[in-house]
Amino acid sequence: MASEKLNVPEHVTIIMDGNGRWAKQRGQERLYGHKEGVESVRACTELAVEKGIKYLSVFAFSEENWDRPVEEIEGLMQLMLKAISMETPTFQKNGVRFRVIGDFSRLSQKLRDEIADCMKLTEHNTNLQLIIFLSYSGKWDIMQAANKFIADNASKMKDGEVPQMSAQDLAANLSTSGIPDPDLLIRTSGEQRISNYMLWQTAYTEYYFTEVLWPDFRKTEFQQALDAYSRRERRFGKV
Repeated sequence: MASEKLNVPEHVTIIMDGNGRWAKQRGQERLYGHKEGVESVRACTELAVEKGIKYLSVFAFSEENWDRPVEEIEGLMQLMLKAISMETPTFQKNGVRFRVIGDFSRLSQKLRDEIADCMKLTEHNTNLQLIIFLSYSGKWDIMQAANKFIADNASKMKDGEVPQMSAQDLAANLSTSGIPDPDLLIRTSGEQRISNYMLWQTAYTEYYFTEVLWPDFRKTEFQQALDAYSRRERRFGKV
């Protein structure tokens, strides 16, 4: 049992893909697929707690997604607002800390307030951190980290110094600072790319791609991904 425990990833991240196609296959609007996808998040969160995974993060909405039809965006944001409100008591019950990472400037004040309230209420929970990447892109994250470093060292630059940013400096200024890099990245729906997601943090992450569309990705499918991960040997460039 001890050896099995060692193979449980500390941080699993998921690119949730296929909601729209799942809905289309059923003759429904895309938002129907997004609603069903919330159930998959709930199922994966439950399994993560059961397995002792400490961090579960999901890519919910990218910066590029702002180019989608206005009706879909508004529906997604309302769905997010409702889901956070409904799930907060469950997070408390199960010891889940809720966090949201991304560019909040384009979110409504109501959604920002709901996020802030849930994060505050759950900040001391320790069983699992559930991290939602919302209005996020990997390039944005690296750029804002670099700009933070420049701002923090502005006084040195005025004195003629040119501070050199190390890899540690950049990592410390990323929006994920303090969160371990993902051990396992799962992408559903058969697509095999990471779509501008955690570009820096996934440098040595194990990838798992599945044809299953996100609304059909539940505990059984998540366990299959964890089993595949447990059979891999991670060498991080070493022999």
